Amino acid sequence: MSNLKTLQELVAIDSPTGFTHQACQYIYDLLKSYGWQPEFTNKGAVKCSLGADPSLVIAAHCDTLGAIVSGILDSGHLSFYKLGYPILGSFEGEYCRIHTLDDKIFTGTLLLKNPSAHVNRESHTAKREPKSMYIRLDEEVHSDEDTEALGIRIGDIIAFDARYQETASGYIKSRFMDDKAGCFVLFEIARRLAEAGQTAPVELFFSNYEEVGHGASGGCFAPTIKEMLCIDMAVVGDNASGKETHCSICAADASTPYDYHFRKTLVQLATKHSIPYKIDIFPYYTSDGSAALYGGNDFKMALIGPGVHASHGMERTHAQGIEATIQLCLAYMETIKER
Repeated sequence: MSNLKTLQELVAIDSPTGFTHQACQYIYDLLKSYGWQPEFTNKGAVKCSLGADPSLVIAAHCDTLGAIVSGILDSGHLSFYKLGYPILGSFEGEYCRIHTLDDKIFTGTLLLKNPSAHVNRESHTAKREPKSMYIRLDEEVHSDEDTEALGIRIGDIIAFDARYQETASGYIKSRFMDDKAGCFVLFEIARRLAEAGQTAPVELFFSNYEEVGHGASGGCFAPTIKEMLCIDMAVVGDNASGKETHCSICAADASTPYDYHFRKTLVQLATKHSIPYKIDIFPYYTSDGSAALYGGNDFKMALIGPGVHASHGMERTHAQGIEATIQLCLAYMETIKER
């Protein structure tokens, strides 16, 4: 398995959906360092051709779950609106950063309102939702005027700590493996091709609005694209066959059954090359593939990815599942080079 340094570096960059410019700049600079010529789209996403006349786009998304300031409370602390669908019970107690329009950064913590168990008998059972929670600022504030004087406003972005860790057993424990692990798959495709001095009829696409449903909806792809292979987290949990050490091949999700023949080829390649895989259905899931299809793109579509446990909470995947996904992408790329 490759060094995971670029995954760790990307995870360390705050990129809640709608606030991805720093992560996209990192992606752009990394691809340039490998010798490729990436481009920014008008919406700020990154795309990069790995060869002439690409017929396949491989997509992942760098935007993550987060929150946005929706109000300043009388106490001076912050109410919030969710960006995407974080499980608030999992994010409770998490440290966060508030990014202002003046490029200041303040720190805080996501908490239940009146969080002390010694004065609130309902603290153990209260429903965790935005109206019952708040961001406690690490500033001496006692009123909304105090907070406004700091330069904090409605619309400021709230980014949560990822708490990235790699274990000796190969697990990567971190928030936002959905989908920064998928971005790392694309990094490795670009790096390995560059090191081998090879090209491929492939375009890489790093979406920046997937968590809110319109990341790949625009017509920003090369006009020669016929197929899209989405790399996103695969579900691990009850009633799902996925494993963190495997690459899942999605047959259908909440938006669509994926292309039958594309999926069949991926299964045949995984079997031929002894790549650990599972076939699965994700009933409460959509992807950039969904956005691309709803956006009117006439693509054959497939979705694969490393298994991720506890999605939208404290996530975990495994280096073997990431490598399996890289290997399946590379195997499929060989088939289109031979056409």
